[in-house]
Amino acid sequence: MRNNTLIYEIKFQKALKETRIHINRINEAFEELLQNYQFPLIKHNFEDLINNKINLAFADQIIYRFSKAQDTMGAKLFKTYMLSQGENIDRPFLDILNSLEKLNILNVDEWFELREIRNEIAHDYEDNEELALNILNSIYKHKVELEKIITYLQK
Repeated sequence: MRNNTLIYEIKFQKALKETRIHINRINEAFEELLQNYQFPLIKHNFEDLINNKINLAFADQIIYRFSKAQDTMGAKLFKTYMLSQGENIDRPFLDILNSLEKLNILNVDEWFELREIRNEIAHDYEDNEELALNILNSIYKHKVELEKIITYLQK
């Protein structure tokens, strides 16, 4: 059993590192965009942003990395964390989230808000400027929640 705990801890640390990389890339891209734009973006500024290839690349990076971070957390990080703590993960994902909420690691309602943003990304937002604008603004608003989760898990 002790070897399993060590294996789960190693997997958890790997998932944590992967998630941190995604979140760091999100923050770095926002730092670049904040040099030219104020968030939340308004439609006029968003139109300017998408007409600039460099700024558009930062916006795409934010959206892509948010999606990857959210997926990694849900598919790997939470489960490996629970396993490293000796918990059973052979149960519905909502039960895992509720356990994490009891540990003050996350808020289940906030997690589902993050998941909804990720689901919007999965749809073809590139042909819908208003949706893309809303996604960027939502990520900017909610990225702190991802950071808080990571902070709690690092303790």
